[in-house]
Amino acid sequence: MAVFDTPEEAFGVLRPVCVQLTKTQTVENVERLQAQLQAVSDSALQELQQYILFPLRFTLKTPGPKRERLIQSVVECLTFVLSSTCVKEQELLQELFSELSACLYSPNSQKPAAVSEELKLAVIRGLSTLMHSAYGDIILTFYEPSILPRLGFAVSLLLGLAEQEKSKEIKIAALKCLQVLLFQCDCQDHPRSLDELEQKQLGDLFASFLPGISTALTRVITGDFKQGHSIVVSSLQIFYKTVSFIMADEQLRRISKVQAKPAVEHRVAELMVHREANWVKNTGDKLTILIKKIIECVSVHPHWKVRLELIELVEALLLKCSQSLVESAGPLLKALVGLVNDESPKVQAQCSKVLRHFADQRVVGKFSTLSLLLGYLKLLGPKVNFVLNSVAHLQRLSKALIQVLELDVADIKIVEERRWNSDRLSASPKTSAARPWSQVQRRYFRFFTDERVFLLLRQVCQLLGFYGNLYLLVDHFMELYHESVVYRKQAAMILNELVAGAAGLEVENLHEKHIETSPEELREIVTSILEEYTSQDNWYLVTCIEAEEMGEELTVKQSGLQAITSGAHTCQVTSFPAVSKPSPTICSMNSNIWQICIQLEGIGHFAYALGKDFRLLLMSALYPVLEKAGDQTLLISQAATSTMMDICHACGYDSLQHLINQNSDYLVNEISLNLRHLSLHPHTPKVLEVMLQNSDASLLPLVADVVQDVLATLDQFYDKRATSFISVLHALLAALAQWFPDTSDLGQLQEQSIGEEGSHLSRRPAHLEKGLENTTTAEDIEQFLLNYLKEKDVADGNVSDVDNEEEEQSDPPKLDENDSGPDVQPLLPVQIQIAVDVMERCIHLSSDKNLKIRLKVLDVLDLCVVVLQSHKNQLLPLAHRAWPSLVHRLTNDDPLAVLRAFKVLRTLGGKCGDFLRSRFCKDVLPKLAGSLVTQAPVSARAGPVYSHTLAFKLQLAVLQGLGPLCEKLDLGEGDLNKVADACLIYLSAKQPVKLQEAARRLR
Repeated sequence: MAVFDTPEEAFGVLRPVCVQLTKTQTVENVERLQAQLQAVSDSALQELQQYILFPLRFTLKTPGPKRERLIQSVVECLTFVLSSTCVKEQELLQELFSELSACLYSPNSQKPAAVSEELKLAVIRGLSTLMHSAYGDIILTFYEPSILPRLGFAVSLLLGLAEQEKSKEIKIAALKCLQVLLFQCDCQDHPRSLDELEQKQLGDLFASFLPGISTALTRVITGDFKQGHSIVVSSLQIFYKTVSFIMADEQLRRISKVQAKPAVEHRVAELMVHREANWVKNTGDKLTILIKKIIECVSVHPHWKVRLELIELVEALLLKCSQSLVESAGPLLKALVGLVNDESPKVQAQCSKVLRHFADQRVVGKFSTLSLLLGYLKLLGPKVNFVLNSVAHLQRLSKALIQVLELDVADIKIVEERRWNSDRLSASPKTSAARPWSQVQRRYFRFFTDERVFLLLRQVCQLLGFYGNLYLLVDHFMELYHESVVYRKQAAMILNELVAGAAGLEVENLHEKHIETSPEELREIVTSILEEYTSQDNWYLVTCIEAEEMGEELTVKQSGLQAITSGAHTCQVTSFPAVSKPSPTICSMNSNIWQICIQLEGIGHFAYALGKDFRLLLMSALYPVLEKAGDQTLLISQAATSTMMDICHACGYDSLQHLINQNSDYLVNEISLNLRHLSLHPHTPKVLEVMLQNSDASLLPLVADVVQDVLATLDQFYDKRATSFISVLHALLAALAQWFPDTSDLGQLQEQSIGEEGSHLSRRPAHLEKGLENTTTAEDIEQFLLNYLKEKDVADGNVSDVDNEEEEQSDPPKLDENDSGPDVQPLLPVQIQIAVDVMERCIHLSSDKNLKIRLKVLDVLDLCVVVLQSHKNQLLPLAHRAWPSLVHRLTNDDPLAVLRAFKVLRTLGGKCGDFLRSRFCKDVLPKLAGSLVTQAPVSARAGPVYSHTLAFKLQLAVLQGLGPLCEKLDLGEGDLNKVADACLIYLSAKQPVKLQEAARRLR
C-alpha cells in the first residue's frame, strides 16, 4: 500500500472514511479508518490530527447505549493516532483525558464499570499514551487545581483496577498508567527535571490523593503472595515514590504557614490540601501505620525482587523524609538491618550498600560540624581562653570531646591477638625513620568510623593546647581521668594531643602576639602526666587471664590496698579500685589494653614535644616502656615499640640498640633491685628480655651479675615463675648465640646446606674418598685406628682425666708454655659460664609437669648446645646428664614435646657427634624407627587434611632429620639398615608427597 506523506494526499484518502464514520458509527467503519491510517505518515497525521480525532471523539460522545466492541475499536484507533502524534493544546489534552476516563465510568457504583477486560485494557493504554503524547511543557499545564476532580477520578479508577481485577495484565497496566499520571514515569518522554516551584505545585496537587493512594497500595502490597511479585514491586515503587515526593523534607521546609487562595471554584478549593505542620504530623502518623504493615509483610516475601524493592523504599523514605516520617525511621532501619543476612546475594549486597551510604551521610554531618569548630578555634586564637575560663563552657566542651571519642572495646580479637615470637623490636636502626609523630594505632570508635573525623578531633585538641591555658586544661582533663574509668581512655587521648599542640607540633600560628608555652613549663606538665600514666594503678592493668602466676601477682600487688582472700577473685581491683568482681570481662580487658596503648602513645608524643629535653625523663619513662615492649598482648607490644622509636628519634639516638646501650647502667641497676622484690615487680624479667633482644655483646659485662640474680631467683621460685624466667633465659641464650657465633660451625652449616640443595653434589663424598685412597700411607692408617679407638671409648662414656691431659698436650705449643699445672683450669669466658649455668637449670626443669615450660626448656637447651659447641669439656658432661631426660621427652611425652626434643637431638648430634652414637642407637633409634613403621599405614590412608596434623609434622621432622643425624653420628651398617627399612615404606605413592620427598632425600 502506498504511503501518503503530504497532508493533501492523506486528506483525500481519509476524508471519505471520516465522513462515513461520522454518519454511521460501526465497528467496520472504525476498522476501515484505522486501516487507512496505517498508510499515512506521522507528519501528515500530525497536521490532520484534530480532523481525524473528530469522528472518533464524536462516536464516544454520542448519547445512548453503545456496544463495547465499538468503544474498544474507537479507543484503540484513538490510541494509534496519539502514539503517532503530539498533543499541543492544553484544552484538547484535558478533554481527551476526560473522554477516555468516562469509558469506564459507572454511574451507579464507585467501582469501574462492569465491562470486558479488553475494553479496560484498551482504555488504560489510551490514557497512558495520551499522557506521553503531551508536547513539551503542556504536560505541566495539565496539572492545575481545576483538573483535580477529573484527575482524582482517574486515579481512583486505576487504583480500583489494580486492587480488584483478576487479570494480572490489567493490574500491571493500571499501575504503570498510575505511575505516568503521578509523574513517576522513567521513560525518555519525560526527561526534564522539575524546578522548586513545579515540585511544590505537583506536591500540593498530589497531596489530596495521598490517603487514597497509600491505603489502596498497602492493600495490594499486603495481599496474597499468589498475585505475582511484579504487581507487588510496581505497587511498592508507586508507594515510596509518591510518599517521598509529597512528604519530602526539602519541599515541606518551603511551605508557608498561610495557605494561598487558589483561583478555582469553591468546591475544587475544598479538595486542595495545605501541607502545614499539623497536616504533616497527622499524615506522618498514619503513614507510619501503613509502613509497618508493609514492612511486616514484604520482609518475609518469598520473592527476592520484592525484598530488594523494600530496600529501595527504606532508602528513599529515610533519605528524603527523615523529618516528616520521624516515627517511621525505627521500623525502616530495623527492616534494613534485618535484610543484611538475606538468602539472596543481590539483596545482601544492596542492603550493605545502603547501610554504608547512610553511614557516610552521618559522617558528612559530623565532619562539617567539626570543621566549623576547628575554624572558630583558629579564628579565636588566644581569645579562646575567655570561653575556657567559663566553667559551664569548659564542661560542655570537655564532655562533648569525651563522649565523641568513646572507643568500641567489644572486639574479642584485641585480647586474642598475642605476641608469640621474641624477635627484635627493630631489625634496622632506620626502619621507622619515615613514620610521622602523629601516626597512631588504628582504633575503632563507637560513634564514627571515618578516620577524617578522628583527625579533626585531634586537631581541635591540639589547637586547644596551643592557644588555651595549658595548666587549666591539663588539670581539668586530669580530673576527668580520675573521675571514672569510662572517661579515662578519652581523657588520656585528649591530654596527649594537648601536650603535642602546646609544643607547636604541626600547629599553624595565625596570631603573631600569641605567647607559646615555655619548655620548662611543658616539661613540668609532662612530668606530672607521666607520673600519673606510669603509676601502679594505671600502668599494671589486667589485660589477660593467665592460668599461672596471675592470681599471686595480683594478690601481692594489691595487698596494701585491701584485705585479700583469694588472688583469683581480685583481678578487677588494679584497673577498677572501686569495683570488685569475680573475674575481668572481655570488654574490661579490651578497655585496659587500649588505655595502656594510649598512654604509651602519649609518652611518644611527650618525647617529640620535649625533644632532647626528654632525656631528663628517661629515668622514669624508659623502664616502664620496656616492660610493655615485652608484653604478650600484641597491641601493647606494638604500641611500646612505636613509643621507643619515637623516643629514639626525639632524643637523637641512632637506634633502639643505641638507646638501650646508652641507658643500660640505669636499666640493669633497676632490674637488679626489682629482682630482689620480685613479688612486687613481677614484670622485671620482661625488661631484661627486651634488652637482650635489642642490644649487642657490649651489654654482656653489665648483665652478667644480673643473670646470676635471675638464676638464683629461678632456683627460689621455679615452681611459680618458671615461665617468665625461662623466656628470659631463651632471650639470653639466643643473644649469646648471635653475639658469639662459632665460625667453623657456620662454615660447616653453609657447606651442608649447599650440599643438600642439589642432588648432583651427592657424588662429592665418593670422589673425596677416592682421592684419599690414592694418597693413604701407613701413618694415616695407624692414626685412623688410634682415633677410632679413642672415639669408641668416648662413645661408651669411658672418659678419663688422662684423656683430658692428652687433649691439653695436643694443643698448640704456646698453650703448653703458659700451662701452670694439670689441676689448674683456665677461666671460662663469661658467655660459656652463663651457658653452663643455664643448661644445668634446664636439665632440672626439662621434666616439669607443665608442657609449656617443657617446650621452652627444650628451646633453651638447643641454644645452650649451640653456644657450648666449641667447649666440648663443658658440653659433653652436661649432655651426658641431659640425655636421660631427653630420651624420656623423645619416647614418652606429648607430640609437641617430641617434636621439640628431636630438634634438640639433631643439634646435639651435630655438636657432640661420636659421644652420642651408642646412646642414640641403643635408646632412641629403635623407638624412632618403630614409630615411623607404625605410623606409615595411617598416613597412607589419610586424606589431604592429614598434612595439618601434629602426627604428620612429627613424621616429616623425623624423616628430614634422620639423614643428617645418621651422617653426623657416623652410624654403622646395621643401624643404617634399620633407618633404611623404616623409611622405605614412605617411598610408596600412597604416602603424602612431602613424606615421599623426605624419604627419597634420606635414602
